[in-house]
Amino acid sequence: MTKASLPVLDLSRIDGPDRAQFLVELRDAARNVGFFYLVGHGVPAELEAEVRREANAFFALPEKDKLAVEMINSPHFRGYNRAGRELTRGAPDWREQFDVHAEREALPQTPGAAPWTRLQGPNQWPEAQPALRPALLAWQAQLTAVAIRLLSAFAEALEQPKDTFDEITRDKPNQSMKIIRYPGRKTVESDQGVGAHKDSGLLTLLIQDAIGGLQVQGENGWIDATPIPGAFVVNIGELLELASNGYLKATIHRVVSPPEGRDRLSIAFFLGARLDAEVPLLALPPHLAAEATGPTADPQNPLFRNVGENYLKGRLRSHTDVAERYHSDLLAPARA
Repeated sequence: MTKASLPVLDLSRIDGPDRAQFLVELRDAARNVGFFYLVGHGVPAELEAEVRREANAFFALPEKDKLAVEMINSPHFRGYNRAGRELTRGAPDWREQFDVHAEREALPQTPGAAPWTRLQGPNQWPEAQPALRPALLAWQAQLTAVAIRLLSAFAEALEQPKDTFDEITRDKPNQSMKIIRYPGRKTVESDQGVGAHKDSGLLTLLIQDAIGGLQVQGENGWIDATPIPGAFVVNIGELLELASNGYLKATIHRVVSPPEGRDRLSIAFFLGARLDAEVPLLALPPHLAAEATGPTADPQNPLFRNVGENYLKGRLRSHTDVAERYHSDLLAPARA
């Protein structure tokens, strides 16, 4: 199945005469594969080119400029990580990356405040590259609009009101993104660019360069998500799997490191629900509910309907250095 390909969906069809057929194809892609390419999304190619330029420029900065915004400086899990510092299933991912979230002030840490409130706070930005901030925040705004539009389409595809997900995304959705550089590795080394995992939010939108490496787990093996210029790779997150009682599938995927002497660039945007939200359980019509067998049960990755709790669990596990420096009081229950 490695020669299989992901479905390609054109978002502009949502406003055309075959809208109903588009919704059927969207639902089928999300249920049967959990991944698809999205074209016709309306994001300006000029902005994509700018974001790619700024991402490459960031990774070309001197190490001291990148380390000045290292994630270990942020209790909110924002900033730069050297290759090997983030973990997936306890193993190091061989990717250099810079994490950005919504630009919001830190929440007051008053007695009794929920632990997830520690996640909200300011981003770090490199002084040596002032153009990075406006480019990434413009990208974040554009992709948030695309993802919200997709969520509305998913609601309709599941025969729900169009505004079904508005309550959990209104005003302060959980917006996060990574610019990522995957260094090439020798064949004798581990090929884990990113270990096999599911995404924790609602939707992920990814752009890649011409070098492949993203793979999606299919029924008979790994499917290569071969780069398509101008297209996003979109996948379903665990929150949509929870909301649909498992009708929609958050699919396991991974990234294989490029060969020695080559680098791979990707830019991932993740839309999640508000941190203070509870994931609803949708009342699916009988013909869909009959095929909803519940979300995947994984003892190593329990899913919580409280969005902030779900997201905090992942941060503590993936960034152990930040967790130990700022959140040591939370580690025992998180690892139990």
